[in-house]
Amino acid sequence: MESTNFIHDIIDEELSSGKVSGVYTRFPPEPNGYLHIGHAKSIVLNFGTAIKYGGKCNLRFDDTNPAKEDIEYIESIKEDVLWLGFKWDALYFASDYFDKLYDFAIRLIKQGDAYVCDLTAEEIKLYRGTLTEGGKNSPYRNRSIEENLELFTQMKGGKFKEGQRVLRAKIDMSSPNLNMRDPVLYRILYKSHHNTGDKWCIYPTYDYTHPLSDAIEGITHSICTLEFEDHRPLYNWIVEKCGFINGPRQIEFARLNITNTIMSKRFLKRLVDEKQVDGWDDPRMPTLCGIRKRGYPPEAVRDFCERIGVAKGNSEVDEGFLEHCVRENLNLSCQRAMAVINPIKVVIKNYPQDKTELLNFATNPQSKDSGVRQIEFCSELYIDADDFSLNPPPKYFRLTKGGMVRLKGAYIIKCEDVITANDGNVECLICSYFPDSKSGEDTSGIKVKGVLHWVNAKKGRNMDIVTFSSLITAQSGGQLQVNPQSRAVFKNAVVEPYLFQCPDGMSFQFLRTGYFIKDCNKFTEIVKLKDTFNK
Repeated sequence: MESTNFIHDIIDEELSSGKVSGVYTRFPPEPNGYLHIGHAKSIVLNFGTAIKYGGKCNLRFDDTNPAKEDIEYIESIKEDVLWLGFKWDALYFASDYFDKLYDFAIRLIKQGDAYVCDLTAEEIKLYRGTLTEGGKNSPYRNRSIEENLELFTQMKGGKFKEGQRVLRAKIDMSSPNLNMRDPVLYRILYKSHHNTGDKWCIYPTYDYTHPLSDAIEGITHSICTLEFEDHRPLYNWIVEKCGFINGPRQIEFARLNITNTIMSKRFLKRLVDEKQVDGWDDPRMPTLCGIRKRGYPPEAVRDFCERIGVAKGNSEVDEGFLEHCVRENLNLSCQRAMAVINPIKVVIKNYPQDKTELLNFATNPQSKDSGVRQIEFCSELYIDADDFSLNPPPKYFRLTKGGMVRLKGAYIIKCEDVITANDGNVECLICSYFPDSKSGEDTSGIKVKGVLHWVNAKKGRNMDIVTFSSLITAQSGGQLQVNPQSRAVFKNAVVEPYLFQCPDGMSFQFLRTGYFIKDCNKFTEIVKLKDTFNK
């Protein structure tokens, strides 16, 4: 995919014209939940832009609502940014500026640009009007500057109840933009704040705090998602009214939407609260901590975000392309190994029962420096039950009774007999091998089309293997529910002894199966092997 970035085109033009002399961006999450894959695009864009132009990028927590914010979310966000490979130039909290924001509010009141309003939240909404009809002025809009200063001071001093009074900007109740119809700047909230404790009982709104935080930090380009485009006039109004000359330029881009992926903090929190998933870092979750635990490499996530480009219009990216980027990265970096998810035993009757043979196995054919390791071959093996059929369909190139296949890196075998249980299920395959058909030294002249992976039955170890499918399934009426088949656990899986000894967090390509990561004595699926994405 050819990536595009209209924001960088704007910056190039501003730098060449001398409108700006440098680039200073920020990533400003609200610490009210865990970040998901959609946030990765903003992280990569803000930090990547600063890196490209030799500028700086801050990490700032826009913590204006203590009712929903938590230290847990702050720490997780910092971990996510670092995992993606970025380091902030400065770490700030919007709450660091609460004293300055209060002073700016006093300035607005003195300029006649803000007033204390006694309307309730419901009344403010009613007075605001609609998209087609203008609003009407609050009966408290023309209070004197002195009265507004006195009331605002009393609000700060805890003299009123929550919802009893707010501070509003005085702009234009007839504006076609609803955001400009005297928006609320401060509300009363008796909640302890993670950073400021109980110092404040009035808190600034996000729309008031965000532009001033950018201006205070000297941000040159305030890059945000498209839903803030209608807020841009208010952003500029606040910056200008508070005396900032040549303040930040807000530029909006389309947020990341991925097919079959829900990226709503509220919905994801519901899944966690209702214990429908195993926490925020459940590998099925689209959270950054979830895909990290699943084994997605951060380099692949950055590559995905860069390749989809930055556009102005909303669109949806195929989830297959994200998996494609992950698969491309793992294909180059992962060792190869063999694991059998649904084992069926193979006994090679003409191979000495007490013999063990060491065979060379390529660690990663995609890497010239990966080398080889040795695997043990013997008379008893496991192959996957899906690789044998008593009644094979047309063009079935795996093992059948009387048929022949090659075992990966080993010999050609022929199935001579099948032992079945009383219920008709296959218990064991009796096979023979051709001693002169060894891989790399084959002089047998036998041609076979099927190549199967296998595990030494005498040395292999049982380990759970976990596979995944879509977490969410759409039900009738459009209601979203958790897919009960979103996780499958294979208890009888058998893996090479080498895999049992490897440390947690190590990723492998299981031949003919997929990419998996070791996690607490089990292997969980990262991404399936087959790449169906139409390049």
